[in-house]
Amino acid sequence: VEFLYCDLASMKSIRQFVQRFRAKNCPLHVLVNNAGVMLVPERKTEDGFEEHFGLNYLGHFLLTNLLLDKLRQSGTHSHNARIITVSSATHYVGKLHLSDLQSRCSYSPHGAYAQSKLALVLFTYQLQHLLTANGSHVTANVVDPGVVNTELYKHAFWVVRVAKWMTAWLFFKTPEEGASTTIYAAVSPEMEGIGGCYLYNEERTKSADIAYDGELQRRLWRESCKMVGISDESSRVP
Repeated sequence: VEFLYCDLASMKSIRQFVQRFRAKNCPLHVLVNNAGVMLVPERKTEDGFEEHFGLNYLGHFLLTNLLLDKLRQSGTHSHNARIITVSSATHYVGKLHLSDLQSRCSYSPHGAYAQSKLALVLFTYQLQHLLTANGSHVTANVVDPGVVNTELYKHAFWVVRVAKWMTAWLFFKTPEEGASTTIYAAVSPEMEGIGGCYLYNEERTKSADIAYDGELQRRLWRESCKMVGISDESSRVP
């Protein structure tokens, strides 16, 4: 195990991380997009993005795109490279406000968090479309880890935190259990060559209906490219 620092709330840090990783000249077979914050008070990243959207979504969007060529070089016909992005069941109630992705008009911690998790699902499906169109030996899937007993709930309302403290042993997954579907997506032979799936409890399941909206996927992708300052490859794909 080797550690390289990367702050997903900083576009500069992400780019520096990618440079350091490239300098090692290592293959990249699995990328797990797992960082996140939940229900934080209204605040911005150093790049001026609303924190849920900037860290949970845009950070992973930029990181994945900057590493795509490495993933493509590492994948083969018999062993595809794999991208696994961790979303949440909260995406089912999420709404994507393309005219106000930074939640400037009306900020709600729950709404901003749900939007960031819906954006991750839309991103994964569009990414898989682009990978398939380019004939890349890379797959992209999105995972719902379930309700896991971690520090992610520290910004929740105090009643929720008390309830969690009292019932976590009964209703919440342990971190190890919460990681199982991500690990399944990353290494299971059953997922070889299979992408564009929403996985829960190590099974393919249906995501929110809005997540399958191809036009919404493309519009979010185009806007995301502008936000993080990268070229939009999707414009060259039918």
